[in-house]
Amino acid sequence: MRRNIAYAVLCIAFSLAMYIVATSGCRTASDYLVIASESVMADSEWVEVVNALADKHDAEIVTFKSIPGDVVEEIRDAYPRYVAIVDKPENIGRDYVIDLHLMCRTIDDDIYGDFLWGIVTGRDAEAAMRMVKNSTEPLVVKDAVATIMELNSAKWFDNYAWVDDHTRGLWGYKRGRDSEIVTDTVEKEEVLNKFCELYEAYDPDLIVTAAHATQENLEMPYSLGHIKPRDGKLYSENIFTGEERFLQESGKRRVYAAVGNCLIGDMNNTPESMAATWISGSNAATMIGYVVTTWHGRSGWGALKYWVSNPHRYTLAEAVYLNQQDFLHQQNQWYPELYSEKYNYCDGFEEELNTAAKRLSEVLGREVDLNSAEDWDMVGFWHDRDVLAYYGDPKWSIMLQNVESEHDYKVTSTINKGKCIVTITTGKNFSLERMQGDKFKQEHVLDLPFSHFFEERLSTPRLAEGQAWDAVVDENFLLVYNPNFEPNNTYEIVLEVEE
Repeated sequence: MRRNIAYAVLCIAFSLAMYIVATSGCRTASDYLVIASESVMADSEWVEVVNALADKHDAEIVTFKSIPGDVVEEIRDAYPRYVAIVDKPENIGRDYVIDLHLMCRTIDDDIYGDFLWGIVTGRDAEAAMRMVKNSTEPLVVKDAVATIMELNSAKWFDNYAWVDDHTRGLWGYKRGRDSEIVTDTVEKEEVLNKFCELYEAYDPDLIVTAAHATQENLEMPYSLGHIKPRDGKLYSENIFTGEERFLQESGKRRVYAAVGNCLIGDMNNTPESMAATWISGSNAATMIGYVVTTWHGRSGWGALKYWVSNPHRYTLAEAVYLNQQDFLHQQNQWYPELYSEKYNYCDGFEEELNTAAKRLSEVLGREVDLNSAEDWDMVGFWHDRDVLAYYGDPKWSIMLQNVESEHDYKVTSTINKGKCIVTITTGKNFSLERMQGDKFKQEHVLDLPFSHFFEERLSTPRLAEGQAWDAVVDENFLLVYNPNFEPNNTYEIVLEVEE
């Protein structure tokens, strides 16, 4: 009898404790937060997407009224490392993405992004749910198709094919990890058909593009045909013959990196946009793309450079994030006054440049010369800073395959007694130039610093006394701008952290 009474008392006490926890506003231990719009939370089908994502990451759910910035205080309170924004395409446009970039730098007092974010969406709730499910198991990219020539070494892929954006009509492919690259040519009238043929034959994990585009179309290099959305699917439009046909889809989950296209990342507040259709009709579980016209290219090409220069070190989301912090740091060296000021995206290109140059001249106290390479970059960095959209789960692991011949250094870190020690061990074939990006897309992105994304977020990290590294240290990452590493050496970067 006494045992039963004691057990009952224990149960009551436990229930009371759980009630106090549930009503006290305490947060979960998860490093992930899901925020969703009121229109999503009022829709029974979309709420299932929110719940599935929260369950996957053991995450709290916060509701915002119209834009994610409405709940910045709740985000600051939760202090997540990853934030997923679930919203309908009708609510997502250019300024929505720009405001997300600005908001993610306001959680603490430094200039850097305080969390990795991604927008989970789709043409409808079914497509958004597919995005959640497709980003559960890690993806190692093995097959790719592109409209650029910069990846033509194809060293990251088992199978790869492309139509070239530097030589009209040139295309190429390889079949098999160790196979030779084969190139050929087609007449201009066949470039679009060739791309569609390669897309369907290679059934790629990854698509990479950089040509003219809008919210409503993707052009082939040299404007030799269009890919467009219709009723939730992509179709090709041959400008020479007038032929139209839908792309044949296998249902395979994909990643779409529109690293050099204008506007294609802009959902444009409609489910009929290219972005919504790539996600829904072509099963892009993650997509990155510009929400404005692009001419400088640091944001898109920089993200790709971080990713391909660190194969199997960084997920795509981490590469996008590190590139963003790198050029935030560089921009801050030029004009810290503008780190939270929006760029003025004018209708005309000349008006846009002149407006930006005038504002920079005011800040710098001198006349900005757009014929100067440095001043051009100053304007371009500001233009590019807040305009790359990331659609997908920011914690999903999407990695390129390792390139064994270039696996010439390793990075480890340990945390003990208030110190984090990052150790870099270089091999006999180590190449500093390769670590810095091997001159990949050098006209848009110069040499990369040494970078490291911490396995776990650190508490107020800083360089330890006596360290001579030219480094940027934040709770999520480390960038070193004077690595000067040499082969067959070990280097330690010592950080002090709060325990």
